[in-house]
Amino acid sequence: MTWQSYSDWWWPYVFILLAGAFPTYIWRFIGVFIGGRVSEDSEALTVVRAVATSLVAGVIAQLILYPSGALAESSVYLRVGAALAGFLAYLYLGRRVIIGVVVGEAILIAGLLL
Repeated sequence: MTWQSYSDWWWPYVFILLAGAFPTYIWRFIGVFIGGRVSEDSEALTVVRAVATSLVAGVIAQLILYPSGALAESSVYLRVGAALAGFLAYLYLGRRVIIGVVVGEAILIAGLLL
């Protein structure tokens, strides 16, 4: 069985739906089903938050240290500096994520244009 064995135009879309969306929706359903019963102070939810935070930190570290595409053309100092400036802006300007993201992106874009 190969991709060429199915000549219908809609087959790739069905595959994407089944292989991509369906497993995601299962976990979302489980989260909604169980989420209402879990206390916000429980150890299970603390572990889930820690894992989610570490995954986000890992993705950010990979983007900074091992970028691809247009980001790879920038220097590591610019990427680290933009991330640091965004984090400091987040801390000192009201702990709002959008402010940290905008400041970090502005510095990165300014550095790439210069």
